Order: sequence, then C-alpha cells, then structure tokens
Amino acid sequence: MAAPANRGRRGRSGWEESGQDYRPEAARPLQCRVAEFRRRLARKGCTLKRSRIYRAARALVCASLALSVSLAAAQSYPSKPIRLLLPFAGGTDTVARLLAVKLSAALGEQVLPEQRLGAGGNIAHRAVAEAAPDGYTLLMGAPPLVINPHLNPTAGYDALRAFAAVAPLTSIPNVLVVHPKVKAASLADLLKLARAAPGKLTYGSGGVGSVNHLAAELLKSRAKIDILHVPYKSATTALTGLIAGEIDVVIVAASSAASYVKEGRLRALAVLDSKRSSAMPEVPTAAEAGTPLVAVNWYMLVAPAGTPRAIIDRLNSESVKAMNAADIRERLAGLGGEPASGSPEDAAAFLRSEYEQWGKVIREAGIKAE
Repeated sequence: MAAPANRGRRGRSGWEESGQDYRPEAARPLQCRVAEFRRRLARKGCTLKRSRIYRAARALVCASLALSVSLAAAQSYPSKPIRLLLPFAGGTDTVARLLAVKLSAALGEQVLPEQRLGAGGNIAHRAVAEAAPDGYTLLMGAPPLVINPHLNPTAGYDALRAFAAVAPLTSIPNVLVVHPKVKAASLADLLKLARAAPGKLTYGSGGVGSVNHLAAELLKSRAKIDILHVPYKSATTALTGLIAGEIDVVIVAASSAASYVKEGRLRALAVLDSKRSSAMPEVPTAAEAGTPLVAVNWYMLVAPAGTPRAIIDRLNSESVKAMNAADIRERLAGLGGEPASGSPEDAAAFLRSEYEQWGKVIREAGIKAE
C-alpha cells in the first residue's frame, strides 16, 4: 500500500509547502481578493460620502445664488411698466383700473391694464400662465380662473400649479332675486314652491359654466330641489329676461339688482355671502334664510408660478394698502363690495377652496362647456 502523501506541517506563519496534493498557500489569492474588495468598498464608501457632501454643497451654493438673485430682483423691481391682463370687461375691468392707479404710484412704474378677452377668459389665463415669472405680467383673477379647467380639459393651464396667488382684492356678493309674480316672500317660500312642483320654476344665467349658473346648481344640490336652467348670453341679459317675466329666478351681483329691487320690479330673497351686502343691507344672507350658501364674485391679483417671493410679498403689501385706501373703499361700496386683506398663503388657500367647490358642483351636475 502506497504511503500517504506528505501533507506538510504548520508553521508560525501557516501551512508550509511540503506536499503535492494539498497546497494551503493556494487559498491565499482568494483571501487577498476578499481583503482587497473590502478595502475598495471602504474607499468607495468614502468617495460616495464625499460625493454627497459635494452635491449638497453645490445645491446650497445654487440656492444661495438663487436667493441673492431673487432679492436683487425684488430690490430693483419694478424697473419697467407692468402689464395687468384682464380676462373680462365689467367688474374685472373696474377693479383692475382702481388697483392700477394706486399700484403705479406706490411702485414708481406704470401698471397697465390690458384686456385679453375671449375663450371664456382662457386667452388671458394662458398668457399669464406662460409668461416669464418676473413680476411684469400679472392677471386680474376671477372665478372663471378655477372654473374653466373643470368645464374644459383643453383650457390650457392648471389653475393651482400655473399661478402664484398674490393678494385677494375684493368680492362682490351675489343675490337671489325673483320676479314679483313668484309667490315667495323668502328663500324658504321659494324652496317650498320648487319642491311642490319639480321642474316648473326656471332660473336664468349668463351661460353654461358662469358663476350664476353654478351658484344656482349649488343651491339645487344643497336644497334638493329641481328648477329648470335657461342660459342667456350674459348675466345682464338674464337679468333683463327676469324683469320681463321670461324666467322666475336669477342669481346676480347685488350691485346689478339693487336698483330694480328698490323700485319693486324684482324681489330679493337672499344674499349668497357670509354677511349681508352693503348694497341691500335689509336682505338676509342665505344662511340666515335657512340654507347656508356662499357664491361671490371675487377678484384676486395673480402672477405666474415661480415669481420670486420677494416680488410677491411687495405686490401683496402694496395691493392690500391700495384696496383699503379710503377712496377705493368708497368706490367698492358703490359696487356692493368691500376690500379684502390677506397674505399670499391666504389667497392661495381661497383659490384652492373655490377650485374644489366648483369642481364638485360641475362633476355632480354633469356640466360641460358648450
């Protein structure tokens, strides 16, 4: 029988080569590779840590530079005239021109109201959404700003992401008025009539998706009633139709209906606001009449998203001062409104609440743009 091969002996430094079928030293390359892998991994970890530190430092420097640019822009702002785009005439134009006069004096540069009418306000909305966020193109926002995207998916802008709310300016409450032939002395009486004869009473509006259309649909939803919608070309023509007895109900700006109510040609049943209107203080709010409902014609200064915060803050401060000036207050009172005050955050929160409220009404009523 052959003698077993010499397996060698173990010395202080490990197995010594002395055999032919077992070579402990052959395992060493693997051990070395493992050790080398560990060393590389450690170096890589350090490199990764350094890389993260460098990236964070770069981000901090960029943020600091951006802040410096923003502050510098605000300190020199404005250095040229500012365009204030108007999606509509009427109340939008009136409020914009009142604001523009005061802002021009406060900022030292002209604020120029510019009508961009058409497409239900979307021409102006898109123009501001796509404008450079430098504070030189602003928008006089009104309810259609948040209503239109719900009515038409091709409106061309995101009402909450494309804009930076700057300042709430004012609101003019709507009032629910009826023709004298309607046997209702209060909102509760009107709701009883509507429930007794579903679909018989008619209401007019300024067209599908208009504020007075959606306000009436909100009333229908809250009060669980069925009244027939008769769209007109504008709120003014709907009011004319009501005076002529063509329809039974209209929801319209309190200032537009006040004179007809005083003359007895129309009867006001409720103001659709959280408080009574200065244009007709004797008329209760919808909540006081038993059906809480708020639907106002609001106006807000809006800028493109990404406008430097320092510019937003300055515009907010000067706009709030302007709208609260004694002469502006007096002019607004004549329209049945009053100045609003609030931070950009307050304005943004209000914009979101309006977006959500009218979106829900439009979805539940199945309203689509014509």
